Amino acid sequence: MIRALYSAGTGMSAQQVNVDNIAHNLANANTAGFKMRRAQFQDLMYQTMVQPGASAGSQTTVPSGLQIGLGTRTVSNETLFTQGDFSLTNNPLDLVIQGKGFFQVRRPTGELAYTRAGSFHSDRDGNIVTADGDALEPQITIPAEAQALTIGNDGTVSYTLPGQTATQTAGQIQIANFTNPGGLNSIGRNLYMPTDSSGDPQIGTPGGQEGMGSLLQGYVEQSNVSVVTEFINLIVAQRAYEANSKVVKAADEMYQEANNVTR
Repeated sequence: MIRALYSAGTGMSAQQVNVDNIAHNLANANTAGFKMRRAQFQDLMYQTMVQPGASAGSQTTVPSGLQIGLGTRTVSNETLFTQGDFSLTNNPLDLVIQGKGFFQVRRPTGELAYTRAGSFHSDRDGNIVTADGDALEPQITIPAEAQALTIGNDGTVSYTLPGQTATQTAGQIQIANFTNPGGLNSIGRNLYMPTDSSGDPQIGTPGGQEGMGSLLQGYVEQSNVSVVTEFINLIVAQRAYEANSKVVKAADEMYQEANNVTR
């Protein structure tokens, strides 16, 4: 009965983390470039009463044994980097990556961070930056008088100047990819940082032979959260939490009965 209390308690704690994860996904259902997370669980150690395969006699063995599990725990909440839907904005500085890859941005600390959110802006110096002012890497500067800004599928940024027909090139956007994107460290503000698990970034040209995705101008990648799926997951988590709470109640009542045997 004591084991049942603790096992059910771990189940309630695990489902609480699950609901927290679902709430985070739903809160970011409209966040551009957001990638949903999926909670993953693992059973805890077992108390072995009878070892499976132990000798039951001179010629026989125990077929299955007797092991009592001690509950569950949350081991990770994996980020799923599936492609989100594209939303048309007609803003020339809005970009999506069709396929694999991340935009590189330079943080105020000098570190490089990575993002799937392609809602870019121009600062007072004409540099392409994120909503927080982090500059796109490599840095690309667009003159204030530039017209007909075009960003090609390969990341080439070009424009024309008033009174001229010749196209000027401002630079080329490079994107990064990782062997294990799920190992990236989320730091908020739609940014990720590399870790030993993700591996080092592999830099390449959009749409190149390195397996990088191509760019599409005038669109924004929406969150890949499915609201319907998250509500279903929420119902399942609620029912699992409720079931574990009933186990706690049943074990408590049984323990109470055992304490009252001599009365």
